[in-house]
Amino acid sequence: MIIQGRPNILNFLLVLFLYLTTPHVIFAQNADFNSIHIRGDYWLSFNNAPHSLYNFVMEENIKLLDERADQLTDIHHINQWKKRQKWIKHTLNEMIGPFPEKTPLNAQVQRVITKKNFKVEQIVFESQPGFYVTASFFLPQADHKLPTILFCSGHSMNSYRSETYQQYILNLVDKGFAVFAFDPIGQGERIQYYDSKSATSSFKSATKEHSYPGTQALLTGLSQTQFMVWDGIRALDYLFTRNEVDTTRIGITGASGGGTQSALIAALDDRIYAAAPERYITNFKRLFQTIGPTDAEQSVKYAAYRGIDHGDLLSVRAPKPTLIVSTINDYFSIQGAYETFSEVSNIFRAYNAQGNFQMAEDMGGHISTRQNREAIYAFFQEHLANPGDPKDIPVSYFKLEELQVTRTGQVSTTYESETVFSLNRQKSEENIRNLNSNRKHHVNHLEKVKENARQLSGMRKQKEIEKPVLTGKSDRNSYTIERYYIKGEGNYVVPYLLFIPNRPSHIGMIYLHPDGKSAEVMENGEIEYFVQNGITVLVPDLIGIGEVGPGHLRGSAVFDNVNINIWYGAMIAGRSIVGIRAGDVIRLHSILNNDTHITEIFGFSRQEMSSVLLHATLDANFSRIALVEPLASYSYITGQRFYDPKYIYGAPVGVLEKYDLPDLAACLAPKKLLIVNSTDAAGNFVESPRIEKDYEIIKRLYDHYDASDKLNILSSHDKEAFAEIYQKWIK
Repeated sequence: MIIQGRPNILNFLLVLFLYLTTPHVIFAQNADFNSIHIRGDYWLSFNNAPHSLYNFVMEENIKLLDERADQLTDIHHINQWKKRQKWIKHTLNEMIGPFPEKTPLNAQVQRVITKKNFKVEQIVFESQPGFYVTASFFLPQADHKLPTILFCSGHSMNSYRSETYQQYILNLVDKGFAVFAFDPIGQGERIQYYDSKSATSSFKSATKEHSYPGTQALLTGLSQTQFMVWDGIRALDYLFTRNEVDTTRIGITGASGGGTQSALIAALDDRIYAAAPERYITNFKRLFQTIGPTDAEQSVKYAAYRGIDHGDLLSVRAPKPTLIVSTINDYFSIQGAYETFSEVSNIFRAYNAQGNFQMAEDMGGHISTRQNREAIYAFFQEHLANPGDPKDIPVSYFKLEELQVTRTGQVSTTYESETVFSLNRQKSEENIRNLNSNRKHHVNHLEKVKENARQLSGMRKQKEIEKPVLTGKSDRNSYTIERYYIKGEGNYVVPYLLFIPNRPSHIGMIYLHPDGKSAEVMENGEIEYFVQNGITVLVPDLIGIGEVGPGHLRGSAVFDNVNINIWYGAMIAGRSIVGIRAGDVIRLHSILNNDTHITEIFGFSRQEMSSVLLHATLDANFSRIALVEPLASYSYITGQRFYDPKYIYGAPVGVLEKYDLPDLAACLAPKKLLIVNSTDAAGNFVESPRIEKDYEIIKRLYDHYDASDKLNILSSHDKEAFAEIYQKWIK
């Protein structure tokens, strides 16, 4: 929005009033205020700038993975390998657990399909109370206990009912194996976001069915990995109740997402004797170099940071029989699969069990091939003592309705059932109760908040800051706009604009906007108002924004142009996007602080950038802070079934176990703090009395310091007060 005529306070107040009282007003963007993208093209040094965030996250992970590889070169003897196996098992349980207690399965056979040589039992059990798992148990006719395969489905919305997966299952049954196939979360009859109108998922994608609730879970200390692995462990518990099953001869397999599940379940549950994960095993280095991190359950929390890679999921099983199944042109890198096979071969060699570790491969992309299926059959026939012909034969597929387990075809419409969201919301509410208890001792609590926020966000102490590089200038009526960049934490730059008044005061400001430095550069706009009041304003494109982002949004876990996979990538390295960005804000603060004319620095942020600014205040001395339309609390992300994924970039993993955004704001007391129009995780304004409850800790701290006059919290019903309060904040 541009107001014509000479800039003045009335123009600004009109702009401000309209912005603050109208949700999602979008201001016109000025044509060209770039620092590294000049005359329609990037400086040659910065051609890859839009991919800065992904590349930095990748580099962080690869450094950690290279350190892990160096450690493995020092392992030469079986006792060293056994020690590492114990460490892997312990570390995996720490990263993925703690698992819930084992409660009654309450398993029920819903109905039975009888065929000539086998039967299929349609089964429901509860892996957690009220959390229903649907499954089909394929049982060949036999007068002896059967070798049994736990079958994990990949990312098919129909789960194991797809013809691709039935081909495996029915061939295994024909060869004398019992097969227990269960629906993963978000697939088959366990859709989490079921839309009754379309009779399918609201997301139309199994990956998004996993990642959308899985991301929420990571904020509370849970994870999609934990939920899905636990389902598999409880499926094994059920198999151990069945007299038909030879519990000494249990195998597991699955492709793609099913390969992930089979690798993780087999790594964590010793009851699996033979494991054949297909079209998943590579290694993290090649994964980051190719498609990047994938969906929620495949992105194990802190994996690279803790020194865990794909190979550890296999080596922890040694010397039990294990088969890697790959296709050469898969997007799960075949080179990574070869490297993992080479690495894991060392521990099987140390056990003198080379024959128990094999690799099968075939030409093709991310597809099932006959040759690989036959390799899986032969592997299980050999190692589960069930010899026979491994030939893949034609089978008669079941129709979808024949393999329907529940009355309605969906758990959510058949039972009053829990979901990942509902279980995680319970955990979130528990977290908030614990935080509220800790807040009673507010001084000690906030000291711990500062420490925890630095640790969980992955913020790092600032190294020597390189001098800014000037790339151009523009003149306006009463001020100059200078274009700069500085080096960020890694091999990327942070472009920024510096608005310098002709008659500057001693005040500087860092202005953070989710759309970057071009969002408010228009004449008579918001930034110009501050400059007209003598404030020198620095406006950056933080990594992943503007000239340095967001890059190509690849992968299927992309929600509303937010690539959740990059967030997972930061998590795998023990970092967070909010922490990386906050570190660069601290660098920019140092730039202003080194200006001899500036003695006081304000911080101003809009929307999701407010979490960045709050984290930056831990190590940057802002004299006053304004948060406009900030997310009120991380608990809104975990408490709302549908949320705007843009807020995820502002949240570290596990945050609600340790602190929340109001805790960070309370740490600012007694500095001047303005909070305007706080929102929930869908971008809706939060009204009283809820906002008063959310911000109780902030008010308590300002009262403690006898500084309540320095705290101003406005909500949308205070329309007449906005302009006056806003002026008071800067004066």
